[in-house]
Amino acid sequence: MSSRSTRILEAAARVIARRGVRGLRVEELAAEAGVSTALVYYHFKDRTGVLRRTLEFISDRAERYTTDRDPDAPPPTPREELEEALLLELQDTVEVRENSAAWGELRASAVFEEALREDLARATLVWVQEVAALLGRVHPLAPASALAAAAERLTALLEGLSMRWLSGGVRVEHARELVRGAIDAELAGLRRD
Repeated sequence: MSSRSTRILEAAARVIARRGVRGLRVEELAAEAGVSTALVYYHFKDRTGVLRRTLEFISDRAERYTTDRDPDAPPPTPREELEEALLLELQDTVEVRENSAAWGELRASAVFEEALREDLARATLVWVQEVAALLGRVHPLAPASALAAAAERLTALLEGLSMRWLSGGVRVEHARELVRGAIDAELAGLRRD
């Protein structure tokens, strides 16, 4: 991806996080990115193209900040890796706040913008599958259906807690405690299956 298109996607994530999908205007996006409106259309064709690629961009960015590790650190246990992947979605950093807010805005807009539904469903499925794989590393003998259900519950909980945290309804530390408790409960349930 070119540096200009990356800059546009970074700006799109910021604008969506701040103003929502309905507030995304190509002219404002171009100004935020410091490029011409024509360049936005050149890279993304139309507003829907911007939205779809922004969804991919924030998914990829989340993948990076939830999996990057110090190469000199000892490898985490499967349980530590699972917990880390989920809890890193609740970091009080600009990048995580922006990503989480933009994700929530894109999810809410998919109710009204059918063009986003399929892409959002696909991105959600990938996330659920990644969490199910992590759960499977902790409990390799658990049935695939139980792993998928546990991953679905954990990712849905994380999305809800993220929105509550971002909107001031819960402190980030408390949200993280709740996620840890949910991980414990899901792993206990998988042990029983």
